[in-house]
Amino acid sequence: MQTNWKIGSLFGIPLFLDPLWFVILGLATLNFGVAYQEWGNVIAWSAGIVMALLLFGSVLLHELGHSLVARSQGIKVNSITLFLFGGIAAIEEESKTPAQAFQVAIAGPVVSIVLFFLLRLVATVLPDTSTIGMMVEDLARINLVLALFNMIPGLPLDGGQVLKAALWQVTGNRFQAVHWAARAGQILGYSAIALGFAIDFFTRELVLGLWVALLGWFAVRNANSYDNVTTLQESLLKVVAADAMTRDYRVVDADQTLRSFADLYLLETAPLQVYFAASDGRYRGLVSIDDLRLIERSQWETQTVRNIARPLTEIPHVSESTPLAEVINKLENQQLPWITVLSPAGAVAGVIDRGDIVRALAQKLNLRIADAEINRTKQEGSYPPGLQLGSIAKSIEN
Repeated sequence: MQTNWKIGSLFGIPLFLDPLWFVILGLATLNFGVAYQEWGNVIAWSAGIVMALLLFGSVLLHELGHSLVARSQGIKVNSITLFLFGGIAAIEEESKTPAQAFQVAIAGPVVSIVLFFLLRLVATVLPDTSTIGMMVEDLARINLVLALFNMIPGLPLDGGQVLKAALWQVTGNRFQAVHWAARAGQILGYSAIALGFAIDFFTRELVLGLWVALLGWFAVRNANSYDNVTTLQESLLKVVAADAMTRDYRVVDADQTLRSFADLYLLETAPLQVYFAASDGRYRGLVSIDDLRLIERSQWETQTVRNIARPLTEIPHVSESTPLAEVINKLENQQLPWITVLSPAGAVAGVIDRGDIVRALAQKLNLRIADAEINRTKQEGSYPPGLQLGSIAKSIEN
């Protein structure tokens, strides 16, 4: 369920606020307001809220840098969301080359560095002791810190994305590069959690220690997510249609009348949904119930199943060696409930629906997915919550 609030769009990219964003907004306002107390309560707290908003404006521009570079590569950006730990751009696909991945990763820090220099330039023409001058100086330093912090070499930070691009370039294996960059993020995250507890223990700075530990937890959680998604992507390319297909279909006589076909199969208590017509040892095509309904019932006695069978080459199909990623993309792009798998000889080898895909991946990755959930996927045509195979397959589409 969508809990984020849409607040508008920028360059056609939807902007969202996570409800927890207001927590960090309040803390940032408190921090700046206390720091500016020498200016008096009214000015200090007014400046505090302005600085807090400008802080997130900087974060927004940082994420916009990533987004616009990704769009220049033909990659769709679904949204930018401001949340408790800053901001995140939902970029739909991976860049095609290491160089392009590096460009997307470095774009955010470059924006922050440019803002730092521009703000420092503005600060030089303002009186050092003026309220606006001090605020501009502070905002410049914030952008510098934002750039440097994000360049820490571990996922999910931008530095981790840069590290991934570099490892991808060296190894030629994007998946291995992500695993290594994610491992770096996990190490850094656990180190931050340990540091947070150390800060609390030795300095009694509970708030600071808790915040550092929370940042570490966020890093570990997202590094694990990158690692798991990459493992799933690898499986989607290694597992092929033949590994997931089933034979949940029925082969019917292509030369029987439509009336006979309807009486024999469509009046069953639980009729199968997929029928293929065959005669003389050859498949003649797919028999669609919708096509049957287009024929006047008065003609059911004279017309045969062959008359409404769609040739196999004209229906959506994949080969037995097609990677599951391609199968998923075809199902999603064409909004199909299932797809036919053809053998090298052009005969029907099986059919695949979303439930079959989930079952095959569960067996491959030793995932615990209940049969009831797989059956629900088959009936409803939607993947289990948390297993967004459509978007994951799209992200590796060539």
